[in-house]
Amino acid sequence: MDTGESSTDQQPSNRAEAQARAQDQAPGPASAEPPRRGWRRWAMDTRPLRRPAYRRLWTSTIVTAVGSQLTAVAVPKQIYDITGSSAWVGYASLAGLLPLVVFALWGGAVADSVDRRKLLLVTNSGIAVTSLLFWVQAVTGFESVGVLMVLLALQQAFFGLNSPARTASIARLVPAEELAAANALGSTVTQTGLVAGPLLAGALIPVVGLPELYLIDAVALCVTVWAVVRLPALPPLGGPAVRRAGLREIAAGFRYIALHKVLLLSFLADVVAMVLGMPRALFPQLAAETYGSYGEGLALGLLFAAIPVGAVAGGLFSGTFSRARRHGLMVIGAVVAWGVAITGFGLSRSLWIAVAFLVLAGVADMVSMVFRGAILLSAATDEMRGRMQGVFTVVVAGGPRLADVLHGTAGSAFGPRTAVAGGGLLVVVVMLALAAVSPALRRHRV
Repeated sequence: MDTGESSTDQQPSNRAEAQARAQDQAPGPASAEPPRRGWRRWAMDTRPLRRPAYRRLWTSTIVTAVGSQLTAVAVPKQIYDITGSSAWVGYASLAGLLPLVVFALWGGAVADSVDRRKLLLVTNSGIAVTSLLFWVQAVTGFESVGVLMVLLALQQAFFGLNSPARTASIARLVPAEELAAANALGSTVTQTGLVAGPLLAGALIPVVGLPELYLIDAVALCVTVWAVVRLPALPPLGGPAVRRAGLREIAAGFRYIALHKVLLLSFLADVVAMVLGMPRALFPQLAAETYGSYGEGLALGLLFAAIPVGAVAGGLFSGTFSRARRHGLMVIGAVVAWGVAITGFGLSRSLWIAVAFLVLAGVADMVSMVFRGAILLSAATDEMRGRMQGVFTVVVAGGPRLADVLHGTAGSAFGPRTAVAGGGLLVVVVMLALAAVSPALRRHRV
């Protein structure tokens, strides 16, 4: 298998990891199965759900994917109600970004040094307590933006610690050939939450009130804690030696990425797609100027919903691609398809054609997420997976925010449609150039 990388990028680093993988996975049917026929060839690959440990983790995600979006809607709504200023809503977003970045990087190192199950228990409990504190301040009418921003920063810090451990654990719960399917299952649930959560929040606020959204999220997080309690222990492999989780270990994670080109290129692929090709900052202007004749509110809602809807559709039909073995080529193709779809969106004057292109972009984004995630789990050794997921969390959180600045500036200078179409073309050109000059990604397979 020629990937241009060392063999440790493709297989468990040693016999201990292989044995641990077998021990962590609860007994279940073998992953081999007869070829699927008819509509089942297109449907989502559900093989990972046959593994009880992974099934518990995934089931908890269904609940929290929606619950977390209730808080994501409630916090900016409450801040706007208190201040009457959208600027304060923006400041709150930045207040949550810094602790997310810092604690995701540190959390990745922690996840590589402790039992990941115990770390998940502590951090999920912390997020639940934070949601409960959100509810207390809302129901008591405290109305302090400062308190809200502190709680938001605390919540994002816990999330930063939690996310790397949660994702890195998947590689110990399912076999390598099911990693893409497991990522598709998780990503589909997350994207569904991005659509259903805000809609549910909008429906519940007039009925139960804003404070109760926080309480519902806290209760949902209790389901996650229960699911984590029932996971197998996930200690570091290689014996009982104590590992640190400091700056040296974080730096070691970045050196590991630099030395393994397939990992570096998988991160760069996401940066290229999101920074150059995520046009959400221009949606309000496009809704008002280009698609205003359809109704500005309708146009804005459709533009924001289209990409998540496409991602959910891609997940539901992930049986068409989740069994692919050439993960690197799938990432390259998905990022190029994203760029082409964004270019088509920028050139569209019809709202419905524009939405169709964004839906296609969402499908491509789902494919990219699935295989980038699988590469990070399969091409890194277990002792580095937490740190890889920490960097991944930072890239996913930071890329779209950088895109907002870039596209907002370009849209003001050249017009929104030119900025969007130009960004999409840049995605295609840069991704193909990266694939041409460095063969590691296009050769990577499992």
